Amino acid sequence: MLISKMAAEGGGKEMNEIKTQFTTREGVYKLLTHSEYSRPNRVPFNSQGSNPVKVSFVNVNDQSGNGDRICFNVGRELYFYIYKGVRKAADLSKPIDKRIYKGTQPTCHDFNHLTATAESVSLLVGFSAGQVQLIDPIKKETSKLFNEERLIDKSRVTCVKWVPGSESLFLVSHASGSMYLYNVEHTCGTAAPHYQLLKQGDSYSVHTCKSKSTRNPLLKWSVGDGALNEFAFSPDGKFLACVSQDGFLRVFNFDAVELHGTMKSYFGGLLCVCWSPDGKYIVAGGEDDLVTVWSFLDCRVIARGHGHKSWVSVVAFDHYTTSVEESDPMEFSGSDEDLQDQVVQFGRDRANSTQSRLSKRNSTDSRPVSVTYRFGSVGQDTQLCLWDLTEDILFPHLPLSRTRTHTNVMNATGPPAGAAIISSSNTTNGNNGSSNTPGVTTLPRSNSLPHSAGTANSTAKTSGTGGGTGGGIMDSAIATGVSKFATLSLHDRKERHHDKDHKRNHSMGHISSKSTDKLNLLSKSKTDPAKTLGTLLCPRMEDVPLLEPLICKKIAHERLTVLIFLEDCLVTACQEGFICTWARPGKVGLLSSQNQASSPSGTVV
Repeated sequence: MLISKMAAEGGGKEMNEIKTQFTTREGVYKLLTHSEYSRPNRVPFNSQGSNPVKVSFVNVNDQSGNGDRICFNVGRELYFYIYKGVRKAADLSKPIDKRIYKGTQPTCHDFNHLTATAESVSLLVGFSAGQVQLIDPIKKETSKLFNEERLIDKSRVTCVKWVPGSESLFLVSHASGSMYLYNVEHTCGTAAPHYQLLKQGDSYSVHTCKSKSTRNPLLKWSVGDGALNEFAFSPDGKFLACVSQDGFLRVFNFDAVELHGTMKSYFGGLLCVCWSPDGKYIVAGGEDDLVTVWSFLDCRVIARGHGHKSWVSVVAFDHYTTSVEESDPMEFSGSDEDLQDQVVQFGRDRANSTQSRLSKRNSTDSRPVSVTYRFGSVGQDTQLCLWDLTEDILFPHLPLSRTRTHTNVMNATGPPAGAAIISSSNTTNGNNGSSNTPGVTTLPRSNSLPHSAGTANSTAKTSGTGGGTGGGIMDSAIATGVSKFATLSLHDRKERHHDKDHKRNHSMGHISSKSTDKLNLLSKSKTDPAKTLGTLLCPRMEDVPLLEPLICKKIAHERLTVLIFLEDCLVTACQEGFICTWARPGKVGLLSSQNQASSPSGTVV
């Protein structure tokens, strides 16, 4: 459906053109070609078999007013530059620091924002062979190497992050499915660590390191089945969201070491995860080509987004475009033209006030705050998608006159089946809102979902777990449907993309199945997808709203690996090693006017 629509708009030839600008309701985003960062010679990197290009930022608060620093890895190389953003062209001839590694490649990195100064920064770098290095690219020092002899874990480091609010603690995840908590002050020991069980739960266990003196790792987390692909701390640092190759999102209370809730992908592994600015929603993306929005409060999927044609590699919320309007949600409707007139203010004040104003939603004020969350995603299909998460999705029971921009709600005749299942969630109290949101008190249910408890309970009984009468028939129908979908070859999937009536937009029941014999392939895994589909863990496609992207643009030749939202721009990077800066509307400044003559003509849609 999407492909046929695009072909109708611009023909097959234009579909392969790289976009250099795109328009949303707040204005035009423009690619600043002279603000592109890469290796000094600008030669495209031969990316076959190498680890994804990643980007980290830090502000060192120097006196010049240009305190932003950028770090990125390309193949065996790691670069550290002054980041000039939308203000000045990038000077690639003068990296502050450059490192080339032998025998191993950098896979990820993270700055400690608490300790960063103009004279010194602490940068953690994870490697493909399992080590973690602590370096200072300003002083050009290598202070420490963790897991040096690979005694703790021999697999690739998939994600490394400083624990929020700490100057010395950091967390590292590996392709083995394990996570380790380190302290930079402690050593790692000369023998493989011995562990003692601290806590165990559904598909996870946490061990402490058994030794006479304190040594690294402080804790070892074993999570799920297969690689742990990424993790993200909640805005207040109290909760940890992890996504794994087994297709599960698991959210933990980090300090209490307890599982808060889980979600299962439609199929395949989950690759990326992020939190909304107020910690109320988590977005995950992965090998099902979807972005999935999960409610932290209700521990359930509230929406899925379909726009990518391949795996989703990064998801990120845009704190600066998450808009908060103090108006009655009943009036939260209008035409697309009306929305064009709403000018969205950008700037740090806006982002800082967003969090405080979001909390107003929790007061019992007679005029609730309307909120729109903006998030983005990039994928292996070389496309950037932007999404809006609006009131009609967050609170589907409000009687809106029409849905908000680009929000395609399936089953529009009635509330989504998933919406009334809140009371059947066994991880939170559905109707009294007493569970602890990261950093935010919860919204009384009566303010957001004006429906009787009786309706919710009756719906929960019938559709909460797929049990009850007729459950066996439904299970077999789901099983036959998912076996066909989960075992499609790449060729089959490409064929389906050209099918005008794209099957993935519809329910699993619409997919005709002749491959029940393939079910035994699925049943070998610990969690049979056929058993999770149709439950709260993984609702069917027709049971939750399906978002359509605000924009979906091809912006690179190689798969995209980075998406970061900054105050006056957004930053993307592809596997060729090119880091691109996209100026926000009205933020182009002098750079574009100076270089307009020499900039390549881009396609605008």
